Amino acid sequence: MLRTTLAGLVAHRLRLLLTSLAITLGVGFIAGTFVLTDTIEQGFRQLFTADADKVAVAVTPKDENIPEEVLAKLKTLPGVAAAQGLVRGTAPLLDRSGRAAGSTATSGVSVVAGPLDRTNYVSGHAPAGPGEAVLDENTARTRQFEVGDTITVLDLAEKRRQFSLVGIIDVGVDQSLAFTGAVGFDTATALEMTGAKGYHEVDLAAAAGVSPEALKKAVSEALGQTYTIRTGEELAQRLAAESNLELDYLVLVLLLFGCVAMFVAALVIYNTFNILVAQRTREMALLRCIGATRGQVFRSILLESAIVGLISSALGLLVGLGLGALALDVMGRFDAPVPTGASIALTPRTIVLGLVVGLLVTVVAAVLPARGATRVAPIAALRSQVEEQTFRAGLVRSIIAGLLLAGGLGLTAVAIWVLDGDAGLLTAMGGGAVFFLGVIVIGPILMSPLSAFAGWVPRKVFGVPGRLAVDNSRRNPKRAATTTVALTIGVTLMTLISVITASTRETVVGSLDEQFPVDFMITAQYGREDGTPLLPSEVPATLRALPEAGLVAELRRIDHGGVTVGTLPDGAAFRPEVRSGSLAALGPGTVALSENQAKDLGVRVGGTVPLDTTEAGKVDLKVVAVIADGSFNQALPYTVTLADFEKYYGKVGPARVYVKAKDPAAADAARRAVESALVAYPTAQLSSAAEVRGEFDEAFDMMFTIFAALLGLAILISLLGIANTLSLSVHERTRESALLRALGLTRPQLRGMLSIEALVLGLVGAMVGVVIGVAFGWAALQTIPNETVFVVPAGQVLLYLVLSALAGVLAAVLPARRAANASIVGSLASS
Repeated sequence: MLRTTLAGLVAHRLRLLLTSLAITLGVGFIAGTFVLTDTIEQGFRQLFTADADKVAVAVTPKDENIPEEVLAKLKTLPGVAAAQGLVRGTAPLLDRSGRAAGSTATSGVSVVAGPLDRTNYVSGHAPAGPGEAVLDENTARTRQFEVGDTITVLDLAEKRRQFSLVGIIDVGVDQSLAFTGAVGFDTATALEMTGAKGYHEVDLAAAAGVSPEALKKAVSEALGQTYTIRTGEELAQRLAAESNLELDYLVLVLLLFGCVAMFVAALVIYNTFNILVAQRTREMALLRCIGATRGQVFRSILLESAIVGLISSALGLLVGLGLGALALDVMGRFDAPVPTGASIALTPRTIVLGLVVGLLVTVVAAVLPARGATRVAPIAALRSQVEEQTFRAGLVRSIIAGLLLAGGLGLTAVAIWVLDGDAGLLTAMGGGAVFFLGVIVIGPILMSPLSAFAGWVPRKVFGVPGRLAVDNSRRNPKRAATTTVALTIGVTLMTLISVITASTRETVVGSLDEQFPVDFMITAQYGREDGTPLLPSEVPATLRALPEAGLVAELRRIDHGGVTVGTLPDGAAFRPEVRSGSLAALGPGTVALSENQAKDLGVRVGGTVPLDTTEAGKVDLKVVAVIADGSFNQALPYTVTLADFEKYYGKVGPARVYVKAKDPAAADAARRAVESALVAYPTAQLSSAAEVRGEFDEAFDMMFTIFAALLGLAILISLLGIANTLSLSVHERTRESALLRALGLTRPQLRGMLSIEALVLGLVGAMVGVVIGVAFGWAALQTIPNETVFVVPAGQVLLYLVLSALAGVLAAVLPARRAANASIVGSLASS
């Protein structure tokens, strides 16, 4: 039986090729995920290990910075060869237009020299005095600075200071510096520019003959429990662990899509072996006639699947290496803050996991077809023609399908009307998965009517080939359903993502139009202070003096005592949705609460809430309105009048200033006037409503593109499944095709018949996917606590249907060509 099985594999190698491709792609995706993350992790460890070699002991504070006297004490400890304090704060870099670069203040850091220097220089050198500075590579490139230029940086008092740019540095894997950018000074200048009261870390080098562990013990005895003390190796482990937090999320997301791809591949394998078993009925029967037992037949099919799975998995590992390298190259081109220069890592874990997953999926998918092969009676070897299997919808199938469909709908109903938030969303996802399993079970029953519906136009338009194609798509509902369900998975997920993206986009745009009816918004640059950054108090008056400004409204807010209190801007600039009460009643001694705050406090309109203030002590306020959460301008927990705000907290600068152009047609001129007025306030950030919309659109488009690219693999595998099914079906129907040719069907008509059959299958899979995707997209949106606008992107949905139909036709090209080119006499004689 072993020799027979191997001979059968060689004989059917072309039939198994597309099956091998399916499992190869699935394993390649999963292996590529681990290759990518293992390579990044290895790069992290190399960088951190290099740092650990330079640092014997690192001291970090538990609360505030490390003061100068502690650094001085550490320098005098026995066994310390060198001690260096590291400074980190904010030092806003001004771009060439004189504005603060970025929405978050640039980080100001100290750059040290000597054995404790952990800075990686791209070009130039370290600052040698108070008039020199370095920039991180990304900021230098985006702001168009080069070594030798003069840069302007704001100190703690917002005073402009100029420095000669003497070096470009690579911040490596420091996520914080990668986000904010970094400008580096010598230690004394860094303390002066950032206003830092000490150091955020002190690094120590050990004297000759002193081990890091011994030095750590000495430092611990000198400082006690006030600070966290680590050896260089322990510091490297901590940094690696922090970096892996980001990697864990990346691995989870990629593996979810990998699992989808493998599930689709399993369906392709199941269908392929089902067809192969059906085609080899006489072969199996002949084996039974010459003495093969049912167990031997069963094991031979599983052995075939195991060999195919093993070879495909090995190829998948090679594909995974290529995908991992490609992903690293793309991340490098987009300046991702990861060490993409590390050599590609293929760990034993990845090899074992790839082989085991591919092998298990292939073998498990082949179990049912192998079991079916054992039911072939020996007498079948004597029949001149193998009877085609017919499908009957049994009672058990109907009951199981009904239970799964009802269970999925029940879980979804609970998610929508009982649960909310993350629990509701996860439950809805579970309901969708259960419902989809019901669709898979009931698929053969639905196949015939759906094929008739999808094939109505082709039947009318394409004449005899069209009618034959539609009839062929319905003749084996079980096989057709298994073929199309792979495509259905991809289209379902694509439609689901499209509905959620389009609905969220429409909700945000509608919120912007309704609740942000102004032309410009000015905010302060983040990072310069704790809490919400504030603008200088004179900014609103400066803008009101502009003839181009028709409305200038300001929002003030303060974080005090664990709560946030703010004012309500002019109604023309901010129109929040009110759940109960009225904002018109907001006056002295009253307050409007956010929906969540009112719920937490258990109060309603008409009730009284206490508020702790800085200037007036504790006051009791009457609740006159409850504002909806989730708006663009997120409702503040407490909203009071401007007069009351100044009475309770004194005069503080505004958190936001809204500007509406006097003449809507002259918005560009108004923007130029506002920009000129803000020159004196370099950290004030100006954005327009159009820019805000553009940022949201860009984020949505990026998210959709990423998900579409990841799901593209599952769709590609499903198309391989259609091509595989058609190819095997063509072989199965060799005599039938030859007979049709003999009766007058031309080669183009035969090719057209098979292409139309694939088109119908693609349309059926896409239609089911679109319906399920739209339905569960709506369900997912209902689990979101905030109200969303439900939108079905008709253009995208129609595009999915068209592309699925075209993809089906494309998948049929080679099988149809092979069938049309076959010899009529030879095909009739060989069957």
